[in-house]
Amino acid sequence: MTNTSKLPVGCACCSVSRRGFLTSACAAACGIAAAGSLTAASGQAYAANTAAGKRIRVIYALHEPVQPSPDWPNVGFDFRPVMESRTNLLRQVMPDVEFIISTARNEEETAALLKEDSGKPVDGYVVFQLNCWNRVVQKTVETGKPVLYVDFQYGGSGGFLVYTAGMLRADTPHMGFVASSDPEDLAAAVRCFEQAWKEGPQTFGPAVAAVRKSRTARSGEQLPLEDPLKPATTQDTLQYLKSSKILAYLDENARVEEPWMGHIALEYRPFAELNEAHQNADREAALEIAKKWRQSALGVRDVTDETLVTSAAFYLGMKALLEKHGANAITINCLGGFYGNHIHAYPCLGFHELCNDGIVGACECDVRSTATMLTFAAMTGGRTGFISDPVIDTAKGQIIYAHCVASNRALGPQGPANPYYILTHSEDRQGAAVRSILPGGFTVTTMELGPDRKQILLHQGIAVANDPDDRACRTKLAVAPKGDLEKLFTMWDLYGWHRVTAYGDLKESVYGLADALGWKVYEEA
Repeated sequence: MTNTSKLPVGCACCSVSRRGFLTSACAAACGIAAAGSLTAASGQAYAANTAAGKRIRVIYALHEPVQPSPDWPNVGFDFRPVMESRTNLLRQVMPDVEFIISTARNEEETAALLKEDSGKPVDGYVVFQLNCWNRVVQKTVETGKPVLYVDFQYGGSGGFLVYTAGMLRADTPHMGFVASSDPEDLAAAVRCFEQAWKEGPQTFGPAVAAVRKSRTARSGEQLPLEDPLKPATTQDTLQYLKSSKILAYLDENARVEEPWMGHIALEYRPFAELNEAHQNADREAALEIAKKWRQSALGVRDVTDETLVTSAAFYLGMKALLEKHGANAITINCLGGFYGNHIHAYPCLGFHELCNDGIVGACECDVRSTATMLTFAAMTGGRTGFISDPVIDTAKGQIIYAHCVASNRALGPQGPANPYYILTHSEDRQGAAVRSILPGGFTVTTMELGPDRKQILLHQGIAVANDPDDRACRTKLAVAPKGDLEKLFTMWDLYGWHRVTAYGDLKESVYGLADALGWKVYEEA
């Protein structure tokens, strides 16, 4: 990809709706009036004093302007309108600043841009993370100049969370970040360049943080719905884990590992075994399961009958292997297996069916999260929860747990079923996956086990919505977290992007398990 300053920029400004004004204190911190609007009048009057002649390089971190391969948000996604609207907003907010528009895929391309800047210096950077794992922002932070780092939600959120946490840990006060669905939050943060140019780059991150915190939506004191759950004792939870076994399908190798976290049996099995079990599944039984899925789903979109049958056969194959090996959890390197032609269907619907029965079906051969799901199942009598790729939206005061797999029996195998859709797997628009419309109003607990640190990550919240956005993974449960949303930005570099969320107030159970294991609980929020 060539770096360019010729990306399309239209004359029409993007549509924004004011959610609320900045507090007077935060407005003063960034050198703007509390009632500052996106219209040019007040912006130009102020910018003329301090921003004239300033230059900011804007870098959109992505693979290509039109996405060529499976990844968040999805194959074929056209980023050009996104880039155009963000560029328009920046120029509207700071009309006296010269914005140099560019794209980069990696550190090498970013370094080339920075080399250009050495000839004609710039006064700051804005980096938009449009795809997840393009390492671009790191090089800009190394310059020591003020850097505004912006998440494109359901596009770059994984890299954004992991990279932001790492930079916060490294103490980079000249870096500020925005994780919001509201364009006005971006506008408010951009104005903080003014303070950095007057008082020094080290003031930029704190100024952006002050604005972000002042504008973060407050979730209030919503009371959760009554949940009939009676969690298991710590002793029963440990006994369940000691009798559990994970089958992990990572590649074509087989090996038996030491018990995970000292309790759960773990065995790696080859793709060939999984593929054989799929091929040997009873066709008539698969037809009946596919028929049941089609009839029970609220809708089936872009998924053929043959794909449903293939998914059902894969489910039967997984179930047969669990019985053969005496296991109650299975996790598969699904994307690597599918794209490597080792397996010939996505396991998403099969995982969905297993989790409905209280058996763990877990994505991406993520053993840590698989063991976390087993732990939830042990505590709750079968509420396995689901792995997710979380997204944080300060505009709504929410964390959104997104994945293409989820049970539709969130309150356990004997609980009520909630509606669900069968859709394609989002990133590549192939196969069959699940959008579960999960129930609102209940307390949910999110956890990730860390035996390497003898630690359990924990946060809780109340389920408030299901986001139907077509970008990224199909199931998107929005939760108002209990505690400090800002703190939720800090641990992704150490634990990775995945978290596991289950319905129920399990805080006491998590602390009991940690005490029994001699571990510590770290409350993320």
